Amino acid sequence: MESNQQNKGTFAWAGLVIMTLAAGAFGFMYFDQKDQTETKEVAIVEKAKELAFTQTKLDSVSRNLDAKIAETQQLGGNIEELMKVKARLETDKANLKKNSRFEVAKYTAKIKEYEQFLADKDVELAKLREENTVLTATNQTLNTENSGLKTEREALTQVKQQLTDSVMTYSSQNRELSEKVAIGAALKAENIKVLAVTPKGKIKDDDSYKAKRVDKIKLQFNLPPNPLTQPDEKEIYVRVLDPDGAVISDEAMGSGKFNWKGQEMMFTTKDRVAYQNTNQTVEMVYDNAQKFRPGKYSVEVYAEGFRIGSSNFTIK
Repeated sequence: MESNQQNKGTFAWAGLVIMTLAAGAFGFMYFDQKDQTETKEVAIVEKAKELAFTQTKLDSVSRNLDAKIAETQQLGGNIEELMKVKARLETDKANLKKNSRFEVAKYTAKIKEYEQFLADKDVELAKLREENTVLTATNQTLNTENSGLKTEREALTQVKQQLTDSVMTYSSQNRELSEKVAIGAALKAENIKVLAVTPKGKIKDDDSYKAKRVDKIKLQFNLPPNPLTQPDEKEIYVRVLDPDGAVISDEAMGSGKFNWKGQEMMFTTKDRVAYQNTNQTVEMVYDNAQKFRPGKYSVEVYAEGFRIGSSNFTIK
């Protein structure tokens, strides 16, 4: 009986020891698992912080790079290299979002590289700003000079126009004066007579002649002195118009055309006269092979672009 009680006590004590040991083992396992969990949580939190920090730095670099691109464009610089770096940065940002196991050191190195690139571009931009300042100042100076030149050119244009107007006025006045001088210097045929030459060679002086007694006509007139006229050889044209107003002409007898006031006109006969400025008498003879028919005839005398006299005669 006593032996049974001792055995029961021993078993009870052994059970208590086992339970105590089990409890200790479970407690150790529990706290060890808790420590591992807390360590993992800390690691995850740190990783998240590093990811967020890296993302923030890349975004900052991206904004800074965009600003550099915009300013470089505005200043007229070359953005080709900036755009290449921009494309590489966007790729790195996209890869960062996709990759949960990113390497902090790798991205830290990339960020330093980007920041150094931006620092180098700051130096280039400073030079570009300085160059643009100089160019702007030069451009302003050129604009001022251009405005001055424009004003001067306008003034010169106005002066030129005034000179042109003056020249045109003087030219017009000179032309008018030249015309007046030319008119004043023109020859004049005075005391014009139309004489009839009979087939026998006799000369008749009358206002009218019988057709059968007129073989030729002889034109006689004076050239009075004129101080404005140069004493030299003058070409004198005569036009004889029949009763119908047609010019009597025969090329075989020396007829032809001459220019008068810009138009060609037929002449009956012509002669070259040595003008002496002494009231000399001029005689010109015309033989009409077709004979003169009855009617009233007109005679016009021209020299040096002017009609210098006229007369008429009648054939009965």
